[in-house]
Amino acid sequence: MQKLDLYYIDLKYIRDLSKTDDNVMSISPQRSKENRPFLGVITVIGEQQYCIPLTSPKDKFKNKKSQVDFIKIYDESKKEADGQHKLIGILNINNMIPINNNVIYKVDLKIHTNDSADIKHHKALMQKQLAWCRNHVDTIVNRANKVYKLVVNEPDKNKNLIKRSSNFKALERILSKRFE
Repeated sequence: MQKLDLYYIDLKYIRDLSKTDDNVMSISPQRSKENRPFLGVITVIGEQQYCIPLTSPKDKFKNKKSQVDFIKIYDESKKEADGQHKLIGILNINNMIPINNNVIYKVDLKIHTNDSADIKHHKALMQKQLAWCRNHVDTIVNRANKVYKLVVNEPDKNKNLIKRSSNFKALERILSKRFE
């Protein structure tokens, strides 16, 4: 079983990827996304590692069901007024990106006494998100492998998934060129 962690991704690397593929999720400071964490590391094909972008829940996700490329993360200790567990995050598997250790650095989730209230709250939320992901690691890994295979090996049968997914092979080439 793999152990998942949260990572920040090198901004220049994300810019290189997004020049090739519009489906790469932004971490641009201009869009206030510089602190977007990515969940990983997942081996998809051979030795290639991938990180899955983690996003905060938005109203548009409330009624959307989890799919092969989209997983909702819940705080199972809290319930909403309708009795459902509280939605605390989303994994966009279709937008996972290839990585290696040169383009990632682990998120410090330890809450320090000198952290501001906002940072403490954010770290506590990421700790809950990560705990949920670790408890569901098999589902996440299986879905990541399935999405990769559907997009790469069966594009004619999965046109809608292809439209909303990253071009994994093109992104893998960007990563390879970066470290030739």
